[in-house]
Amino acid sequence: MKKNLSRRSFLSASSLAASFGFMTATNSVSAKSMNLLDASSIYGPPLHVAKLNANENPYGPSLKAIEAMNEAIGNGAYYVDKSADILREMIAEKHGLTKEHVLLSSGSSSSLTSLAMMASQHGSILGSDLFWDATSKMGTRNSKYGIKRIAKTKDLSIDLDTMYSNIDDETNLVQICNPNNPTGTIIPSENLKKFCKKASLKTMVLVDEAYNEFTDNPEINTMIPLIKSGYNVVVTKTFSKIYGLAGMRVGYMIASPNTIKLVSEYGHNHFYSLNQAGIAAAIACYEDVNFLVYSKSKITEAREMIDLALKANGLSSLPSQTSFMFVNLGKIDAEDFRKEMAKENILIRGIYQDYINWSRVSFGKINDVKKYIDALPKVIASLS
Repeated sequence: MKKNLSRRSFLSASSLAASFGFMTATNSVSAKSMNLLDASSIYGPPLHVAKLNANENPYGPSLKAIEAMNEAIGNGAYYVDKSADILREMIAEKHGLTKEHVLLSSGSSSSLTSLAMMASQHGSILGSDLFWDATSKMGTRNSKYGIKRIAKTKDLSIDLDTMYSNIDDETNLVQICNPNNPTGTIIPSENLKKFCKKASLKTMVLVDEAYNEFTDNPEINTMIPLIKSGYNVVVTKTFSKIYGLAGMRVGYMIASPNTIKLVSEYGHNHFYSLNQAGIAAAIACYEDVNFLVYSKSKITEAREMIDLALKANGLSSLPSQTSFMFVNLGKIDAEDFRKEMAKENILIRGIYQDYINWSRVSFGKINDVKKYIDALPKVIASLS
């Protein structure tokens, strides 16, 4: 009950400040500036562009999140304080943990980078051949240790047995993205749990669950219960994906209180990387079931549309449990494919590492997905 009162007090107080802030803003901002603010392309893609390259949820933010942000803007003069603790408590309570198990950050990228910095001080990071490694690369830039990758598999899945056998005395962190980015595939829950239990006896195991909420069984697929059971496991999550708050930069890490304390000592002060509006939005939509169900249904609809279109055009893809799909282009170069799609005002990703014929496309708005589908025959023909 106390937590709910704190949350209501936070939103009510910021509502009054927001009203005052809006009145003063409308008196001081010029008409020319207001016209600029109305241009959607300043804060998002132009209306004629289908943005399918960053795995965003274009159906966000939710109405509850927008309302909360409007209320919180008036307190933008102040650093984030009590609101962050409210969000930490909400996350911790959901998983039967304490707020000391939760570290908030600017998206999950910030805490992932800090963890990589911490781990690479005394050892290497072990990962699959293909995973979202941007934060690991950033975190290991000033370290003599780097990222050690296991060999790629024929079906682009993660070979857990090979990964386990490659853990040595130098391995200070095992990093797994599940579901994986950019492949979109998922490791079966029981297989990953067995691996995490065994591997965490040797070293720390990180599971990046940015896309877990898109899977068929999010509660079963998460590794957070292992943390509660005392295993040396870290899980990161974000409000950037299914919650539709990529631009508001809110994410979090769940780990043992000791690990959270150690990670906090690297990089920057995570509290100072947070913003009032983003935290308010996260609080408002964290348990907004209606919005989450709606978003997932639209993403699933887009996934099915693209899957059918690929098959109709003689292409295939990996089975996706995310908001994107990894497409096998056959003999077509993925970078050439990206450029041709760009000519049609459709933004997708190009080549990943040496996977030259694999292309990632995000599941955006249905109309944008239709643009991609309609352009497929033309683009394939131009490159064949």
